Amino acid sequence: MVLLSTVVIFLILTGIFAMLGLNVWARPKAAIDRVTGAVIEQQAQVAHPSLAFRELLKKLGSLVPVSPKDTTIMQRRLIRAGFRGPNALRTLYGAKFAGAILVPLMTSGPVIGSATDSANKVVTMFAAVAIGFFAPNEYVRMMAKRRQKQIRRGLPNALDLMVVSVESGLGLDQAIVQVAKELSSAHPEISEEFGLMNLELKAGKRRIEALRNLAERSAVEDLKKLVAVLIQADRFGTSVAATLRAHADFMRVQARQVAEEKAAKLGVKLVFPIFFCILPSLFVVTVGPMAIIVVRQLLPMINSI
Repeated sequence: MVLLSTVVIFLILTGIFAMLGLNVWARPKAAIDRVTGAVIEQQAQVAHPSLAFRELLKKLGSLVPVSPKDTTIMQRRLIRAGFRGPNALRTLYGAKFAGAILVPLMTSGPVIGSATDSANKVVTMFAAVAIGFFAPNEYVRMMAKRRQKQIRRGLPNALDLMVVSVESGLGLDQAIVQVAKELSSAHPEISEEFGLMNLELKAGKRRIEALRNLAERSAVEDLKKLVAVLIQADRFGTSVAATLRAHADFMRVQARQVAEEKAAKLGVKLVFPIFFCILPSLFVVTVGPMAIIVVRQLLPMINSI
């Protein structure tokens, strides 16, 4: 069984590396141009190893067949995570393909050399393939969650600055540009989102569409509420400054309520750390000397009676 598994893994890896060599490194177009006498101008450039690795992942991703529905979903997740390059989706699929190969390779030696059952070895190899294939998805999800947290943290400051800008006489579009410029160092995530919204407005999109795209890109509930308020103010012609001021007060009250809720939950969350970490050391300090005295003095007295 071990010999058969080794032969199967060897044949699979041989086929994969042969396909990669033909599609990535053989470059049949360059060979045809060289045979036909075509002039090929190449510039010698020293690429960084990380760039070469990214290029390899992109080429691997182009080999993975995907459905259009899955492509749309993953593209949306990448945008929310901040990966908005033209080759981000191919790089992700290349990382999934490489992980599905490298993780089983790293675990094949210990698994084959172990004394477990053959069925458990097969299950372990399939689990390694699944872990290597789905790990990039989990990384993208974590990065998207982290970016949404940063946007949520910087939104109150952005809203206060927007209120000051609008009340000082700037329009909403100019206020958004000013907020993106002032918060580029303190909160780069929300500054980038407002900058993209400004570019969409310059490209000719309506303000309502640009605001909805802003809410869709970030998928942050507080930002969606702000977008809904701005759309309603633009649609009904109400004062933008008064609307922003009222929404800023609402967000400030909401932030205070969230802080009070976390403070109320703190006592319940501290029960388990106190019980498992503090009480054992407290028992050792208080009861330990008395237990030593009992073992050294009282027990010999009892045994002597």
